[in-house]
This record gives sequence, structure tokens and C-alpha cells, in this order.
Amino acid sequence: MNNKDFFKYQAQTTPHPLAIEISHAEGSYIYDIAKKKYLDFIAGVSANSLGHNHPKVSQAIKNQLSKYTHVMVYGEFIQKPQLELSKVLVKNLPTSLETVYLTNSGTEATEGSLKLAKRFTGRSEIISCRNAYHGNTQGAMSVCGVEEQNQAFRPLIPGVKFIEFNNEIDIQSITRKTAGVIIETIQGGAGFIEPKNDYLLKVQERCNEVGALLILDEIQTGIGRTGKFWGFENYNCIPDIVITGKGLGGGMPIGGFISSKEIMNCLKEHPKLGHITTFGGHPLIAAAALATVTEITKSNLMQQVIEKEKLFKQLLIHNEILEIRGKGLMLALIVKSEELASKIILKSLDRGLLLFWLLFEGKAIRITPPLTISEDEIKKGCAIIIDVIDELI
Repeated sequence: MNNKDFFKYQAQTTPHPLAIEISHAEGSYIYDIAKKKYLDFIAGVSANSLGHNHPKVSQAIKNQLSKYTHVMVYGEFIQKPQLELSKVLVKNLPTSLETVYLTNSGTEATEGSLKLAKRFTGRSEIISCRNAYHGNTQGAMSVCGVEEQNQAFRPLIPGVKFIEFNNEIDIQSITRKTAGVIIETIQGGAGFIEPKNDYLLKVQERCNEVGALLILDEIQTGIGRTGKFWGFENYNCIPDIVITGKGLGGGMPIGGFISSKEIMNCLKEHPKLGHITTFGGHPLIAAAALATVTEITKSNLMQQVIEKEKLFKQLLIHNEILEIRGKGLMLALIVKSEELASKIILKSLDRGLLLFWLLFEGKAIRITPPLTISEDEIKKGCAIIIDVIDELI
């Protein structure tokens, strides 16, 4: 009955959703109403950094719930969860990134960062990368470089140009007309493609040369997923604006954009309320995020991420796996065909292992488990993947 109601009452985002009816979730496992358990190699698409129902996150929400929930639009009242979260984020950033604007989601943070770049520079041109993904609102979609995804929703925001990720010649397209360059630290939807040959540093240097702002999208790479707190720490680069989301909330909805005081101050005058959000930085969500960030920074989880990456790469060796892209626990198996990728994902689901697709690379299989996943759980899941591939070929 609930299955029928799901299709009747809820809007669908794809023709064939997985439609697992969830009973509960804990640690690295999700359970359906038939008591079947699924080992989670998705983590809510990189969002559940500490797994499901982490006791410290849950307790932080309960503690805050007993005090107050929403009291005022963002930026007017001093609310301890927002303030403490902002302080912790800044402590884990280069000194030039010192002011935090908390939002409801990563896509809203993208919107805010684009507005901020235009407002600070007085310019209107934005440069993004082909095959980029920065969110799905009109502004964020305007800087997503996949026309097949965008064409049905045009006209989008004008003044956006696209360059090719890792193409150093294209960097010269950044000029004194450019307000901001927005780039994913590791391209996500395109197939977990890492920057090469100091690409991000070269983009940063070009931005500095022409007075454009570099916006790094850390929505998926941030908060420990690559083995560093921020993905850009792996690539010798410091942005002017950093965007965060997904894993920051430990399973709760949050985003944020962070910049210098000088740049961020542009949003408070001429006009006032340059960016405003009612529920951004919601105290329950901020409390959950603070607990998440505290656990990640004060434990050895990030060091473990590097070892877990090595374990995945040791175990996932098969003739049908062409390569494993990505860094840390942001990994993508690239197989020989889109059809094979889909079969592996769906057959693994039957076997109790949750895998997922990437947006724009059909031959990729997403592996983004909770940072807390154990070595035994990694071995169990990888064994299922190898067995499934053997069964399919």
C-alpha cells in the first residue's frame, strides 16, 4: 500500500526510483520494513559522514531541541549553535577564509557565492566547467555544464561561459570581465575526476592576475571525505570563496559559503539583505553539524579514510573494472559499459549492498560510504561487488 501511495502522492525525480521502504537505519546499515538490511556504500550521496543515527549527532539534536528551534531569520540573533559551528569551520580553514554564511543546502550556498562574486567585483561574467554539477536551482543549474540537463529549463541566468576541467589552455578564458570562476575541487557528476598538474593552483593564479574570485565547490569533497578536512588541501590551492554542504550536517540539511570579511561584508550594504534566508543555520541543524565536525576533527577518522581508500583499491580488482577514480572515500568504479554499471548496482541491491549512479558518467558506480565504515564492512561490500560482477559476465 505504501508503495502505491509513494508513487501517487510524492513527486518522482526519475522514472524508476529504488522505492525501498525504510524502517530504520544505524551505523553503516539501512533496514527496510521487511527487516532486510542493506550495507550502505552511498551515505545519502556523501551526506551521512558519521553513518546513520550517530549517537553524538542525535544527542546534540535532542539537547538543542530542549532549548529552542527556529527563533529568527539568519544573521539577526546570536544563536550559539550557529556561532560555534562557524568558529569551528573557520579554525579549520586558511586565515583568509574567516566569515561563514550558513544556508539550508549546498545549492543555496552556490547561489549565494555567485551573488557574492558579482557584488564584490562589480562584474557579471561567471566561468564554470563543462560537465560540472553545483546544484539544481536556476542559478546553480546555470553553472552546470551539461546541456542535456539544462536545455528543458532555459532561459537560465546569462553571462556564464564554460571551460574544460584540467585544460590549462582554457584558463586564459578567465579575463578582467570575469566576476568568479566556480569549480568543483573534484568533479563529481562527471565521474570523480581529480585536478592534475596543479590545475587548481593555476586557475587561482589566473584569477588573482585578473581580479576574479575563485569559488571552490567543496559540497562533496569537504568535511573529511578525501582524508583532509577540505578537499582543496590536497591540491595546493586556496579559494576566495568555499562552498560546503552534504557531509557537514551528518545527515541533516545544511550548506554554507565562506569567504573573507572584506568580501562577505558586501552582502550587508548597498543593498542591505544582499542574501537572506529564513531557516539557514537552523539551530537544530547547526547543532548536528557542530557535533559532526567536532567528531571528525577530534578523532582519527580522516587518517582512517586514507587507509580505507587503499583497502577498497586492493579489494576491487577485476577485469571488468577499468579504473577507480576519486580520492579518500569519494570513489567511482569505472566499468566497461553503462549497461554493466546498472546491472551491478541493481544486483548488488538484491544482495543487500547499496551502490548508486553518478549524474553524467553512465559507466561509473558511486562508492561514498560513511567515513565511519569499518574494514570488515568494506571487505563484505567489496566481496559482494566482485561476486556480482562474476555472476554477470
